[in-house]
Amino acid sequence: MKEFNLIQRYFTPASLAPDTLLGVGDDAAIIQPPAHQHLAVCVDTLVAGVHFPKDTHPRDIGHKALAVNLSDLAAMAATPRWATLALTLPEHDDTWLTAFADGFHTLAREHGVDLIGGDTTRGPLTITVQVMGHVPPDQALRRDGARPGDHILVTSTLGDAALALAQWDHPNPAPTLRARLTRPTPRIAAGHILRGRAHAGIDISDGLVQDLGHVLKASGMGATLQAGALPLSEAFRHAMGDGTNWQYPLAGGDDYELLFTLGEADVEPIREQLAGQGCPATVIGRIEAEPGLRVLGPDGAPLTLEQGGYSHFGN
Repeated sequence: MKEFNLIQRYFTPASLAPDTLLGVGDDAAIIQPPAHQHLAVCVDTLVAGVHFPKDTHPRDIGHKALAVNLSDLAAMAATPRWATLALTLPEHDDTWLTAFADGFHTLAREHGVDLIGGDTTRGPLTITVQVMGHVPPDQALRRDGARPGDHILVTSTLGDAALALAQWDHPNPAPTLRARLTRPTPRIAAGHILRGRAHAGIDISDGLVQDLGHVLKASGMGATLQAGALPLSEAFRHAMGDGTNWQYPLAGGDDYELLFTLGEADVEPIREQLAGQGCPATVIGRIEAEPGLRVLGPDGAPLTLEQGGYSHFGN
């Protein structure tokens, strides 16, 4: 199949929202951002064998390629609207493309995102997605606003995806854990609740410790984390048995949950709102003026990690 026929069949939406003035099929797309809103833009690349196992189902790859970008916009408290997709394929495969496109478009429809352009080429399987959205002026949730005394919170549970990856070749993988790795949930609604109320935020992609470190560096702050307070799923606890490998929830990555900081008065009201949206949040530590990150185990003793988080070019 020729490139342009492939684009027409799999990646040209049947309909577009009114603020997409021109979509797939021209040299560039034309969009109309809402008046009095700032444009938020992010991009992520996924490479087979690096960001997902090569035998991952193509429907899950399509979902995750978009989800990780939506998670970035959630962390900025933005509303996603448009996406571009650059897809490098080793070969043309109708079955693979149908499933990949279904995973991508299903999540796009769920969040009101129009696919407005991109590129296709031949080579090792690589997917680059750019997502654009909007956020009211001075309402974006940034990394640089954490304050001494802030509580540190995270949404949902941590460590599931990292454990699923470690057990990828297990003969009987836990489906709940695997879904957390292959089909992450972008916390767009949670980001909207935090808009203008949380002091700082980030999505957890490379591991809790590493991503919190970005917040601390940007804010010029330090922090203490309580490992015993980390939210762990029942599936994670069951898989761990009698002991917990803290490396998974603290540094494993691929969680795509939101980490954010709040002043004392906002903690319970926001936790209640998030719980009402089916997205519980847990207090896991405090921001401190003293530089550095201190991680304490359940017994109060300092924890030392083998690795602080994922890095493409080493740690």
